[in-house]
Amino acid sequence: MRFVSWNVNGLRACLKKDFMGSFKKLNADIFALQEIKMEKDQAILELNGYEEYWYSAEKKGYSGTAVFTRIKPINASYGIGIDEHDHEGRVITLEFEDYYFVTVYTPNSRRELERLSYRMEWEDAFRNYLTELDKKKPVIVCGDLNVAHKEIDLKNPKTNRRNAGFTDEERNKFTELLKSGFTDTFRAFYPDKTGAYTWWSYLRKARENNAGWRIDYFLVSNRFMENVKDATIENDIYGSDHCPVGITL
Repeated sequence: MRFVSWNVNGLRACLKKDFMGSFKKLNADIFALQEIKMEKDQAILELNGYEEYWYSAEKKGYSGTAVFTRIKPINASYGIGIDEHDHEGRVITLEFEDYYFVTVYTPNSRRELERLSYRMEWEDAFRNYLTELDKKKPVIVCGDLNVAHKEIDLKNPKTNRRNAGFTDEERNKFTELLKSGFTDTFRAFYPDKTGAYTWWSYLRKARENNAGWRIDYFLVSNRFMENVKDATIENDIYGSDHCPVGITL
């Protein structure tokens, strides 16, 4: 089985950049999207054979997630059950027989770290949400987690030290999440691989020069890791400032 996650940075814009071609090429059994910036009725997608789950932000043209799956889930839920965190369309959870599948678009701390304190509240609430699920059955969580965990995960760690996505606070929360029972699948397979990025600024030819960040992930419950055969970064696929990431079970 093949799972893929992609922050499309506006699905309507991505559709104009051959999203459907990339979607078919990746041929995922479950395909998760973040930052869709739209509602379901704002575009027509030919998703034959897929069940569709959409969670749009209340604010138009902002945030939002979607999951397209060939396997019908037992249940689908939206948000994490805490009102202050559930207005921006950030989390979809699908329950299957053997695991939960969660996609997330983690809030960005923004310039001048104006949203860092909220981000810290979110991190604790989301980690608690995942650990409660994990008590019932293993969890696969994917998406744009908006943090480069280690220095190896971005091109210029020294100059980005206090920038959103590479603060000590955000990195420590990611460490806490892993310590609560989850594995970063890509680093499990490729612990020392450099230059493995999933997001590049549109400025200064960043993607051309591979001056990027790895902020898109697949995490799985530790006990589920034995089922994961490989983890990939699909950096040859364009259409967004992020590229897709995937795992094979």
